[in-house]
Amino acid sequence: GNAPNDAYYQTGKLVFFDAAPNFEKLSSIRGIANTIIGICYYLKTNPNDDDMKQSLQRLSNTLINHYDQNQSDEWEWFETLLAYDNAILPLALLHAVQILEDEKIRKVAFTTMKFLTEHTMQDGHLSIIGNKDWYIKNQVRSMFAQQPLDAQAMVLMYHQAFLITGNPSYLKKLFTSFTWFLGENDMRMSLYDFETKGCCDGFEDYGVNRNQGAESSLAYLISHLTVLQAYEASFQSNVSKSSPSVKQNLSGLQPV
Repeated sequence: GNAPNDAYYQTGKLVFFDAAPNFEKLSSIRGIANTIIGICYYLKTNPNDDDMKQSLQRLSNTLINHYDQNQSDEWEWFETLLAYDNAILPLALLHAVQILEDEKIRKVAFTTMKFLTEHTMQDGHLSIIGNKDWYIKNQVRSMFAQQPLDAQAMVLMYHQAFLITGNPSYLKKLFTSFTWFLGENDMRMSLYDFETKGCCDGFEDYGVNRNQGAESSLAYLISHLTVLQAYEASFQSNVSKSSPSVKQNLSGLQPV
């Protein structure tokens, strides 16, 4: 989430504030979710911006309202269907709860994440909702087409849940979601192309869509980097809890 240098940060900040007047004009809940995530990253380095914090609260409340209007005992979700980029919605609230510390936001974030998990983790692998007819409440879900953007959002969602809770089960789900790219999926075929280093655009009913668009390749790369970051953080956390002798031995290790 941090820019690699100040020049990138300042450029990003300019773009962010150019867009800011439009934040609360958004009506798409996925647009709102992405905006919430962006605001949260901004507030982590600018925690005293009360106006932006109020915008975050209002946008988060909009997602909560969508949830309240559409949820039922059998359907804990923001809409009457599971469509595309689903995990971005609970992911946004998982980010928001770190800033706002709002119990309702926290409850909805974890409830909807659990609901999405129940409908996409099948037989030990990630099974993404297909975009042909989506998965409309009380109807049959579509198997195809499955897209990398959805797998990326699942990886990011579980990573954020792990950062908040420290629960290793989210780390396992994060890795399971990532391996969707590598063949642990409904088709048992790799989307990642080990020759070109790109990522195919998804699964159709006939097999792999061999086009390798920028969105798909970025989805793989972001997911890969998130996995590395998550496991590094987990390792460092375990080291910090270790005995002094273990820490001393680890500090003496040299790279091969």
